[in-house]
Amino acid sequence: MRIGLYIGGTPPIDHVLDRIRAAARAGLDSVFLNQVFGWDAITVAALAVREVPDIELGTAVAQTFPRHPLALASQALTVTALGPGRFTLGIGPSHPHVVENMFGLSYERPARHIREYLSALVPLLRGETVDYRGETLRAAGTVEVPGAVAPPVLLSALGPTMLRIAGELADGTVTTWATPQIIADHIAPRLSAAAAGRRAPRIAAVVSTAVTDDPDAFRRELARQTAGVSDLPSYRELLDRQGLSGVHETALLGSEEVVAEGIRAFAAVGTTDLVLSVRGGEEEQRRTLDLLASLRRDGPR
Repeated sequence: MRIGLYIGGTPPIDHVLDRIRAAARAGLDSVFLNQVFGWDAITVAALAVREVPDIELGTAVAQTFPRHPLALASQALTVTALGPGRFTLGIGPSHPHVVENMFGLSYERPARHIREYLSALVPLLRGETVDYRGETLRAAGTVEVPGAVAPPVLLSALGPTMLRIAGELADGTVTTWATPQIIADHIAPRLSAAAAGRRAPRIAAVVSTAVTDDPDAFRRELARQTAGVSDLPSYRELLDRQGLSGVHETALLGSEEVVAEGIRAFAAVGTTDLVLSVRGGEEEQRRTLDLLASLRRDGPR
């Protein structure tokens, strides 16, 4: 299992690059960047592949509705031309309140949108000429970026329909707020069944974590910070499947031994990429990064 860092929010870009450098020095495999409403994650990834060697950069996730597949393919292939084999494109439809209230677009049938989007995007990333006409999307043309190679595409997929699409059309899934049990019982079987006959799909799990001496207080604060997140429909459905009240209950919190055991549990259920959102103060983040470096060096098992 590969171990990486997740960087969310919109910290200053210099700070993001410093964290990516720290992850590379620690021997971690990857850094995945969130796309919210500040700097552009794909642009930052393009900068990072030139600034920081020997680490994978990814997005978790780039929103599909506001970016046409031709535009997204152009961005993604530009990154791979700068750092061949070092970029993974994570995409997802985002949430209704973002797409409808902020972008002013329709969120009707997001699974149909994603199927049509990937049907156009994946061939474009391979350098093919596309003339795709779906119910909601049309794409015609070719993207030519010298030196580019098609990046892996991971789809944010939590429910059965989206997991089937991820297995059929993408290279795997990037999921969040998931426990090892739900990966074993729900995500991995559905994804693998849909990907039958293709190469084994990647399962990238984004997990909040902190090595801390007071996990109960930390979890209470995390619950306060993420209260609204737990009510988003796609996350609420996943939490209900797990019998959890909020996303804070999925975090790995505690001593080095407790967090290490939690990481091993993800490896045991077939997670291919554990992408950890390291939380807490400076000392907690240092202890957590030290632990991740040791696990990456010695192996999580």
